[in-house]
Amino acid sequence: MRDLADICPNGGIELCTLGRFAELQSLRYNSGMNIYGFDHIVLCVRSVEATLEFYQRVLGLEAREERAGKWSLHFGSNKISVQDASALPSLAETTVPGSGNFCVLTDLPIEDVITQLRSNDVEIVEGPAEKAGAVGKLMSVYFRDPDANLVEVSSRIS
Repeated sequence: MRDLADICPNGGIELCTLGRFAELQSLRYNSGMNIYGFDHIVLCVRSVEATLEFYQRVLGLEAREERAGKWSLHFGSNKISVQDASALPSLAETTVPGSGNFCVLTDLPIEDVITQLRSNDVEIVEGPAEKAGAVGKLMSVYFRDPDANLVEVSSRIS
């Protein structure tokens, strides 16, 4: 595996020419952590009940009570933990409702997603629009949840 010293041998990114930028984009740093994916994300919310209802109704996610008063939303092998803003642990004390921004994938045509959103009186704030996803092109639509978190629903473009 190549590292930064191989691409920019004279002191780092600042000294690299623009011509080597493409090489930098594909550079993999070896931190030794072997990160391979996400386990879950956390949304800080004003109302756990309103959040659960919205995501179940609009996206069809499954609500689960993990322990007394601690809820999460599930789809496939993914999880969104729902954190009540009035009961934040000290570790998350600077987290605020409405600061989330994430993308979920669907195998439905984006037109069907738009129809579902409209039937649930969800305002589309952008899209449909072509976007760059983690592994290729996406057709996306954006909306906000009850706490104003930005939610992107996307279909892969083949």
